[in-house]
Amino acid sequence: MDYAVLEKSTLFHGVPAGELRAVLASAPHRVQRYEKGEIIFHLMERASSVGVILEGRVEAQKSFPNGSQVNVSVRGPGETIGPAAAFSSSQKYPCDLVALEPVRVMLFRKEDLLSLMRGNVRILANFTTEIASATYMLQQRLELLSYSGIAQKAAFWLLTRMRQTGKSVVSIPESMSKWAMLMNVSRPSLHRELKRLEERGMISRSALAITIRDEEALRDMLSQG
Repeated sequence: MDYAVLEKSTLFHGVPAGELRAVLASAPHRVQRYEKGEIIFHLMERASSVGVILEGRVEAQKSFPNGSQVNVSVRGPGETIGPAAAFSSSQKYPCDLVALEPVRVMLFRKEDLLSLMRGNVRILANFTTEIASATYMLQQRLELLSYSGIAQKAAFWLLTRMRQTGKSVVSIPESMSKWAMLMNVSRPSLHRELKRLEERGMISRSALAITIRDEEALRDMLSQG
């Protein structure tokens, strides 16, 4: 069992290893493996399970009738999948959850997870924090998508990451292609707008990071509508 991952996970953070072993021994669960491209949770499928990623990364994808697709989020080892859907009134998964690479997930039925939380206040507190954080991130995501201009989307994303980390140097998420996908824009368009922001002295770029040079100018850009 991957106790090192579980101890640092959003659901079991702060639960000592010895206690965690006892908790899992008493809680029904299963570990499932998925191959790259395999769908873990299907859109509008009954949300009966909550998972903790042990290995690999997954992506939540929302498709629309016109053929377009929004990549909602990417999650990796230690992060929880499906909690909001399982405990919602609709109990339906709102997106397809797709394995970006070979993935292993520890899955709990909703009823078994409830029993787990009743018996351990730390796990209950962690779960509550996870739901609150997911709600906050969704709000941030909606605000990002509300900006029509690519430069505005990039500015909002950079300022949000700077506020979260307290640093003016913001790491690019894996690659420019992945960053563009997260913002639902094309890579060439994002590259072009970042070059313009750099020419205007607002940012500077490297292969792995963006340095914010003029925070005020980026904020002014967001208020221009």
